[in-house]
Amino acid sequence: MSDRVQIFEVVARDGFQNEARFVETADKIALIDALSRTGVAKIEATAFVSPRAVPNMRDAAQVLAGVTRAPGVVYSALAPNLRGAANAVAAAAHEVNVVLSASESHNWSNVRMTCADSLADLTRIVDACSLTGTPVNISIATAFGCPFEGPVAPSRVLDFVKRCAQAGAAGVTLADTIGVANPVQVERLVAAAMQILGPVPLTLHFHDTRGLGLANVYAAWRAGARRFDASLGGIGGCPFAPGATGNICTEDTVHMFAEMGVETGVDLEMVIDLARTLPQLLGHDTFGRLTKVRSRAQAECRTAAAQ
Repeated sequence: MSDRVQIFEVVARDGFQNEARFVETADKIALIDALSRTGVAKIEATAFVSPRAVPNMRDAAQVLAGVTRAPGVVYSALAPNLRGAANAVAAAAHEVNVVLSASESHNWSNVRMTCADSLADLTRIVDACSLTGTPVNISIATAFGCPFEGPVAPSRVLDFVKRCAQAGAAGVTLADTIGVANPVQVERLVAAAMQILGPVPLTLHFHDTRGLGLANVYAAWRAGARRFDASLGGIGGCPFAPGATGNICTEDTVHMFAEMGVETGVDLEMVIDLARTLPQLLGHDTFGRLTKVRSRAQAECRTAAAQ
Protein backbone atom coordinates (compact mmCIF):
# COMPACT_ATOMS: atom_id res chain seq x y z
CA MET A 1 0.00 0.00 0.00
CA SER A 2 1.26 3.47 -0.93
CA ASP A 3 1.97 5.88 1.92
CA ARG A 4 0.76 8.77 -0.22
CA VAL A 5 -2.66 10.14 0.69
CA GLN A 6 -5.16 11.20 -1.97
CA ILE A 7 -7.39 14.20 -1.31
CA PHE A 8 -10.79 14.28 -3.02
CA GLU A 9 -12.27 17.79 -3.12
CA VAL A 10 -16.04 17.98 -2.56
CA VAL A 11 -16.67 21.72 -2.10
CA ALA A 12 -18.51 22.11 -5.41
CA ARG A 13 -21.01 19.39 -4.47
CA ASP A 14 -21.22 18.73 -0.74
CA GLY A 15 -19.94 22.20 0.03
CA PHE A 16 -22.46 24.12 -2.07
CA GLN A 17 -25.50 21.84 -1.78
CA ASN A 18 -26.64 23.26 1.55
CA GLU A 19 -25.97 26.94 0.77
CA ALA A 20 -28.92 29.33 0.83
CA ARG A 21 -27.35 31.52 -1.86
CA PHE A 22 -27.19 30.07 -5.37
CA VAL A 23 -23.57 29.88 -6.49
CA GLU A 24 -23.48 30.99 -10.11
CA THR A 25 -22.48 28.40 -12.70
CA ALA A 26 -19.53 30.47 -13.92
CA ASP A 27 -18.25 30.80 -10.36
CA LYS A 28 -18.51 27.04 -9.81
CA ILE A 29 -16.62 26.35 -13.02
CA ALA A 30 -13.90 28.89 -12.16
CA LEU A 31 -13.43 27.37 -8.70
CA ILE A 32 -13.27 23.82 -10.03
CA ASP A 33 -10.75 24.88 -12.68
CA ALA A 34 -8.61 26.51 -9.98
CA LEU A 35 -8.87 23.42 -7.76
CA SER A 36 -7.74 21.32 -10.73
CA ARG A 37 -4.36 23.02 -10.48
CA THR A 38 -3.84 22.37 -6.76
CA GLY A 39 -2.91 18.68 -6.94
CA VAL A 40 -6.13 17.15 -5.62
CA ALA A 41 -6.71 13.69 -7.09
CA LYS A 42 -10.46 13.97 -7.60
CA ILE A 43 -13.09 16.71 -7.67
CA GLU A 44 -16.73 15.92 -7.04
CA ALA A 45 -18.00 18.60 -9.37
CA THR A 46 -21.77 18.38 -8.95
CA ALA A 47 -24.79 16.17 -8.27
CA PHE A 48 -27.58 14.98 -10.55
CA VAL A 49 -30.41 15.32 -8.08
CA SER A 50 -33.81 16.99 -8.00
CA PRO A 51 -33.33 20.75 -8.54
CA ARG A 52 -36.35 21.37 -6.34
CA ALA A 53 -34.76 19.46 -3.46
CA VAL A 54 -31.23 20.83 -3.96
CA PRO A 55 -31.42 24.11 -5.92
CA ASN A 56 -27.66 24.67 -5.99
CA MET A 57 -27.23 21.56 -8.13
CA ARG A 58 -29.70 22.62 -10.82
CA ASP A 59 -26.86 23.44 -13.24
CA ALA A 60 -25.13 20.05 -12.97
CA ALA A 61 -24.82 19.38 -16.71
CA GLN A 62 -23.65 22.93 -17.45
CA VAL A 63 -20.96 22.72 -14.77
CA LEU A 64 -19.52 19.49 -16.14
CA ALA A 65 -19.69 20.83 -19.68
CA GLY A 66 -17.86 24.02 -18.74
CA VAL A 67 -15.02 22.62 -16.66
CA THR A 68 -11.56 22.43 -18.20
CA ARG A 69 -10.49 18.91 -17.32
CA ALA A 70 -6.91 18.70 -16.15
CA PRO A 71 -4.91 15.54 -16.91
CA GLY A 72 -4.77 13.18 -13.96
CA VAL A 73 -7.77 14.66 -12.15
CA VAL A 74 -10.97 12.63 -11.85
CA TYR A 75 -14.19 14.65 -12.23
CA SER A 76 -16.95 12.87 -10.34
CA ALA A 77 -20.69 13.48 -10.01
CA LEU A 78 -23.05 12.25 -7.31
CA ALA A 79 -26.25 10.42 -8.22
CA PRO A 80 -28.95 9.02 -5.91
CA ASN A 81 -30.50 6.59 -8.40
CA LEU A 82 -30.39 5.10 -11.90
CA ARG A 83 -31.82 8.20 -13.55
CA GLY A 84 -29.25 10.45 -11.91
CA ALA A 85 -26.46 8.06 -12.88
CA ALA A 86 -27.62 8.07 -16.51
CA ASN A 87 -27.59 11.87 -16.52
CA ALA A 88 -24.09 11.91 -15.02
CA VAL A 89 -22.83 9.52 -17.70
CA ALA A 90 -24.49 11.62 -20.41
CA ALA A 91 -22.60 14.65 -19.06
CA ALA A 92 -19.33 12.70 -19.34
CA ALA A 93 -18.56 12.46 -15.64
CA HIS A 94 -15.39 10.45 -15.13
CA GLU A 95 -17.02 8.66 -12.21
CA VAL A 96 -20.52 8.29 -10.79
CA ASN A 97 -20.75 8.44 -7.01
CA VAL A 98 -23.94 6.67 -5.92
CA VAL A 99 -25.15 7.34 -2.39
CA LEU A 100 -27.22 5.14 -0.11
CA SER A 101 -27.58 5.18 3.65
CA ALA A 102 -26.90 2.50 6.21
CA SER A 103 -30.00 3.63 8.13
CA GLU A 104 -33.55 3.30 6.81
CA SER A 105 -34.75 6.69 8.05
CA HIS A 106 -31.97 8.69 6.45
CA ASN A 107 -32.13 6.73 3.20
CA TRP A 108 -35.81 7.59 2.90
CA SER A 109 -35.19 11.24 3.83
CA ASN A 110 -32.29 11.50 1.39
CA VAL A 111 -33.40 9.53 -1.69
CA ARG A 112 -37.01 8.50 -0.96
CA MET A 113 -36.15 4.80 -1.20
CA THR A 114 -35.86 1.95 1.26
CA CYS A 115 -32.39 0.56 1.83
CA ALA A 116 -33.46 -2.67 0.12
CA ASP A 117 -34.55 -0.75 -2.98
CA SER A 118 -31.31 1.25 -3.05
CA LEU A 119 -29.22 -1.91 -2.71
CA ALA A 120 -31.20 -3.59 -5.50
CA ASP A 121 -30.60 -0.52 -7.68
CA LEU A 122 -26.83 -0.74 -7.31
CA THR A 123 -26.30 -3.60 -9.73
CA ARG A 124 -28.50 -1.91 -12.35
CA ILE A 125 -26.52 1.31 -11.98
CA VAL A 126 -23.14 -0.44 -12.21
CA ASP A 127 -24.28 -2.41 -15.26
CA ALA A 128 -25.63 0.71 -16.99
CA CYS A 129 -22.46 2.70 -16.31
CA SER A 130 -20.27 -0.16 -17.51
CA LEU A 131 -21.66 0.30 -21.04
CA THR A 132 -19.61 3.51 -21.27
CA GLY A 133 -16.77 2.34 -19.04
CA THR A 134 -17.76 4.78 -16.29
CA PRO A 135 -16.70 3.51 -12.85
CA VAL A 136 -19.13 3.68 -9.95
CA ASN A 137 -18.12 4.61 -6.42
CA ILE A 138 -20.71 3.80 -3.76
CA SER A 139 -20.94 6.05 -0.72
CA ILE A 140 -22.55 4.63 2.41
CA ALA A 141 -24.04 7.53 4.36
CA THR A 142 -24.71 7.42 8.13
CA ALA A 143 -22.05 4.72 8.43
CA PHE A 144 -21.13 5.94 11.91
CA GLY A 145 -24.50 7.16 13.15
CA CYS A 146 -27.90 8.41 11.98
CA PRO A 147 -29.63 11.69 12.90
CA PHE A 148 -32.96 9.87 13.23
CA GLU A 149 -32.03 6.43 14.58
CA GLY A 150 -28.83 7.06 16.52
CA PRO A 151 -26.00 4.49 16.41
CA VAL A 152 -25.82 2.17 13.41
CA ALA A 153 -24.58 -1.37 14.04
CA PRO A 154 -21.11 -1.96 12.53
CA SER A 155 -22.31 -5.37 11.32
CA ARG A 156 -24.98 -3.65 9.22
CA VAL A 157 -22.47 -1.23 7.72
CA LEU A 158 -20.05 -4.04 6.91
CA ASP A 159 -22.85 -6.02 5.27
CA PHE A 160 -23.50 -2.99 3.06
CA VAL A 161 -19.77 -2.79 2.27
CA LYS A 162 -19.79 -6.42 1.18
CA ARG A 163 -22.87 -5.95 -0.98
CA CYS A 164 -21.38 -2.87 -2.62
CA ALA A 165 -18.27 -4.83 -3.55
CA GLN A 166 -20.40 -7.69 -4.87
CA ALA A 167 -22.39 -5.22 -6.99
CA GLY A 168 -19.18 -4.25 -8.78
CA ALA A 169 -18.30 -0.97 -7.13
CA ALA A 170 -15.01 0.52 -8.27
CA GLY A 171 -14.68 2.08 -4.83
CA VAL A 172 -16.59 2.42 -1.56
CA THR A 173 -16.87 5.44 0.73
CA LEU A 174 -17.84 5.38 4.39
CA ALA A 175 -19.49 8.68 5.31
CA ASP A 176 -19.91 10.15 8.78
CA THR A 177 -22.87 12.21 7.61
CA ILE A 178 -23.49 14.13 10.83
CA GLY A 179 -20.05 14.01 12.41
CA VAL A 180 -20.76 11.63 15.29
CA ALA A 181 -17.85 9.23 14.80
CA ASN A 182 -14.97 8.90 17.26
CA PRO A 183 -11.41 7.75 16.50
CA VAL A 184 -11.68 4.32 18.15
CA GLN A 185 -14.89 3.57 16.27
CA VAL A 186 -13.33 4.79 13.02
CA GLU A 187 -10.17 2.74 13.34
CA ARG A 188 -12.12 -0.46 14.02
CA LEU A 189 -14.67 0.02 11.24
CA VAL A 190 -12.10 1.06 8.65
CA ALA A 191 -9.88 -1.93 9.39
CA ALA A 192 -12.85 -4.31 9.10
CA ALA A 193 -14.11 -2.69 5.88
CA MET A 194 -10.69 -2.90 4.24
CA GLN A 195 -10.53 -6.60 5.08
CA ILE A 196 -13.80 -7.12 3.21
CA LEU A 197 -12.94 -4.89 0.26
CA GLY A 198 -9.49 -6.25 -0.48
CA PRO A 199 -8.30 -4.47 -3.67
CA VAL A 200 -11.42 -2.28 -3.89
CA PRO A 201 -10.31 1.13 -2.57
CA LEU A 202 -11.93 2.70 0.49
CA THR A 203 -12.53 6.43 0.93
CA LEU A 204 -13.53 8.22 4.14
CA HIS A 205 -15.91 11.16 4.24
CA PHE A 206 -15.94 12.95 7.58
CA HIS A 207 -17.82 15.93 8.96
CA ASP A 208 -16.45 18.07 11.77
CA THR A 209 -19.73 18.70 13.58
CA ARG A 210 -18.33 17.86 17.02
CA GLY A 211 -14.71 18.82 16.41
CA LEU A 212 -13.39 15.28 15.84
CA GLY A 213 -12.98 15.46 12.08
CA LEU A 214 -9.18 15.49 11.86
CA ALA A 215 -8.85 13.05 14.76
CA ASN A 216 -11.02 10.66 12.76
CA VAL A 217 -8.92 11.22 9.64
CA TYR A 218 -5.84 10.29 11.63
CA ALA A 219 -7.53 7.17 13.03
CA ALA A 220 -8.59 6.07 9.55
CA TRP A 221 -5.07 6.70 8.26
CA ARG A 222 -3.64 4.56 11.07
CA ALA A 223 -6.02 1.78 10.01
CA GLY A 224 -4.68 1.94 6.44
CA ALA A 225 -7.02 4.38 4.66
CA ARG A 226 -5.32 6.60 2.09
CA ARG A 227 -8.25 8.34 0.39
CA PHE A 228 -10.18 11.20 2.01
CA ASP A 229 -12.95 13.54 0.92
CA ALA A 230 -12.50 17.13 2.09
CA SER A 231 -14.17 20.46 1.40
CA LEU A 232 -12.44 23.79 0.86
CA GLY A 233 -13.10 26.01 3.85
CA GLY A 234 -14.78 23.14 5.69
CA ILE A 235 -18.19 24.03 4.28
CA GLY A 236 -21.03 21.64 3.47
CA GLY A 237 -23.55 19.30 4.98
CA CYS A 238 -26.47 17.10 3.99
CA PRO A 239 -29.73 19.06 3.55
CA PHE A 240 -31.68 15.98 4.64
CA ALA A 241 -29.81 15.24 7.87
CA PRO A 242 -30.58 17.49 10.84
CA GLY A 243 -27.38 18.65 12.49
CA ALA A 244 -25.10 17.89 9.55
CA THR A 245 -22.61 20.74 9.44
CA GLY A 246 -19.36 21.25 7.59
CA ASN A 247 -17.01 18.68 6.11
CA ILE A 248 -13.44 18.27 7.20
CA CYS A 249 -11.53 21.22 5.80
CA THR A 250 -9.25 20.66 2.81
CA GLU A 251 -6.53 23.10 3.83
CA ASP A 252 -6.50 21.88 7.44
CA THR A 253 -6.33 18.24 6.33
CA VAL A 254 -3.50 18.87 3.87
CA HIS A 255 -1.64 20.83 6.55
CA MET A 256 -2.01 18.03 9.09
CA PHE A 257 -0.59 15.44 6.73
CA ALA A 258 2.23 17.79 5.73
CA GLU A 259 3.17 18.23 9.39
CA MET A 260 3.15 14.44 9.75
CA GLY A 261 5.48 14.07 6.77
CA VAL A 262 2.78 12.37 4.68
CA GLU A 263 2.68 13.32 1.00
CA THR A 264 -0.63 14.42 -0.55
CA GLY A 265 0.61 16.13 -3.70
CA VAL A 266 -1.60 19.14 -2.87
CA ASP A 267 -0.20 22.67 -2.92
CA LEU A 268 -1.16 23.99 0.52
CA GLU A 269 -0.67 27.66 -0.30
CA MET A 270 -2.88 27.37 -3.36
CA VAL A 271 -5.77 25.83 -1.43
CA ILE A 272 -5.42 28.45 1.32
CA ASP A 273 -5.64 31.21 -1.30
CA LEU A 274 -8.75 29.61 -2.80
CA ALA A 275 -10.34 29.16 0.62
CA ARG A 276 -9.97 32.90 1.18
CA THR A 277 -12.20 33.58 -1.83
CA LEU A 278 -15.16 31.64 -0.42
CA PRO A 279 -16.62 34.20 2.04
CA GLN A 280 -17.23 36.69 -0.75
CA LEU A 281 -18.71 33.95 -2.95
CA LEU A 282 -21.02 32.59 -0.25
CA GLY A 283 -21.80 35.67 1.78
CA HIS A 284 -20.56 34.22 5.07
CA ASP A 285 -17.38 33.10 6.80
CA THR A 286 -16.00 29.58 6.43
CA PHE A 287 -14.78 27.11 9.05
CA GLY A 288 -11.15 26.40 8.17
CA ARG A 289 -8.78 27.03 11.05
CA LEU A 290 -5.52 27.33 9.12
CA THR A 291 -6.79 30.13 6.90
CA LYS A 292 -7.82 32.14 9.94
CA VAL A 293 -4.48 31.56 11.66
CA ARG A 294 -2.55 32.57 8.56
CA SER A 295 -4.69 35.67 8.04
CA ARG A 296 -4.25 36.73 11.67
CA ALA A 297 -0.50 36.12 11.58
CA GLN A 298 -0.16 38.12 8.37
CA ALA A 299 -2.16 41.00 9.84
CA GLU A 300 0.08 41.02 12.91
CA CYS A 301 3.18 41.06 10.69
CA ARG A 302 1.82 44.00 8.70
CA THR A 303 1.03 45.89 11.91
CA ALA A 304 4.51 45.23 13.30
CA ALA A 305 6.13 46.33 10.05
CA ALA A 306 4.17 49.58 10.08
CA GLN A 307 5.30 50.49 13.59
